[in-house]
Amino acid sequence: MKVLVVGGGGREHALVWKIVQSPKVSQIFCAPGNAGIAKLAQCVPIGAEDIIALADFAQREGIDLTVVGPEAPLCAGIVDEFQRRGLRIFGPTKSAAEIEGSKVFCRQLLAKWNIPSPKFATFDDPNEAKAYIRQQGAPIVVKADGLAAVRAASFALPWTKHLEPLIGLWLSGNLEMQGKGSLLRSSLKVGKHP
Repeated sequence: MKVLVVGGGGREHALVWKIVQSPKVSQIFCAPGNAGIAKLAQCVPIGAEDIIALADFAQREGIDLTVVGPEAPLCAGIVDEFQRRGLRIFGPTKSAAEIEGSKVFCRQLLAKWNIPSPKFATFDDPNEAKAYIRQQGAPIVVKADGLAAVRAASFALPWTKHLEPLIGLWLSGNLEMQGKGSLLRSSLKVGKHP
C-alpha cells in the first residue's frame, strides 16, 4: 500500500512514524514533510495547501490512501477534491471541517445543540467589542475568527486600558491574527474536578 501524508509538522511526523510501522505499507510519501520526516518517508516538495498538485501527485503515483494532518487543507476542500477524483483520503470534507475553520461557527454549533462551552459573543465592530469587554470584565479570551490553529489572546487583568487598543488593532486588521470577525468568550476556570 502506498500512503501520502499531507503536512510537515510534528503531528504529521507522528502520523508518518506510526503508519510506516504497518506491514501493509510498502511506500510512504509526505508533502511537504520536514527533515525529521525525511528519515522515515520520501518528502515531496508540494505545499500542504496546493490541493490540485497533491491530487495530481496521488493519481500519478497510484497512492492508495492519503492522510491529512493540518486543518488548512481540510478547510480548503482537499477531501472534496480527492473524493471527486475517486482517490481514497482520510479527513473531513470542507463543510465538516468548518468546525475547525471558524471559531464562530464552532461556538454557534455548540450553543445550538446545548453542548457545554463558555459564554461567548461575536463582533465585527471594535467599539461593540470594547463595550462588551467593559461590561463583562476580566478575565476574557479574545479570538479572531478563522482556523483554530490561530492561538487566542487571553487577558487575566484589570489592565483594561491596555486591552482596548489591542482589540481595536485586532479587529481593524492591523494584527496578524485578523479574521472575518472576532469572538470573545469567558475564561475557563482551571482547578480540580470532583
